[in-house]
Amino acid sequence: MILALPFGALGVTPESTQQAVGYPSLFLLIVLGALVPVVPTGALVSSAAVVAVHQTAPLSLLIVFGVSALAAFLGDIALYWLGRRGMRSKNGSRWLAAIRDRAPEDRLAQAQEKLADHGVLVLVLSRLVPAGRIPVMLACLMAKMPLREFARGDVPACLAWALTYQLIGILGGSLFKEPWQGVVVAVALTVLISAGPAVWRKVRRTAS
Repeated sequence: MILALPFGALGVTPESTQQAVGYPSLFLLIVLGALVPVVPTGALVSSAAVVAVHQTAPLSLLIVFGVSALAAFLGDIALYWLGRRGMRSKNGSRWLAAIRDRAPEDRLAQAQEKLADHGVLVLVLSRLVPAGRIPVMLACLMAKMPLREFARGDVPACLAWALTYQLIGILGGSLFKEPWQGVVVAVALTVLISAGPAVWRKVRRTAS
């Protein structure tokens, strides 16, 4: 029976099957993480890069980069569009409320100041600074920035974000022979990068 044949007999390798499932999953999870920030998207990109380092396909890393950047961009654009709809509505929206809930007043004030000084360039840094994306997005919404202008600044932001976390994964993957070891290191690094600033601010407030 055909179902009993091994992958090799069908001309399908385990690696190609992994890619066929992995890339769409990576795309969907990053889009979801951009809309609902409970998914550690940076760790996903780094982990995917670790796996790509250990694969034989020459374009694996490039595909991971392209999929990650595109998914992050589409997720940002969707969330910004939903936020703009909320800003135009008299009663707001749950998406706008969720954005506001994730943007502390002090971070929002800093984002507004930087947006006034640097324009859309601040979007690039917002994706590289932990917990910086949502306050800057809310600042753009409050400044009534057109979607097209936001998109123009978000393109390099998503490219820089994808490249940064992919480099973390490449570093973790190149240090170990087994992919799972590199994944553990990459995830630990991304969690440290993401949580470090928040922990430091908490320690400073406690000390003062």
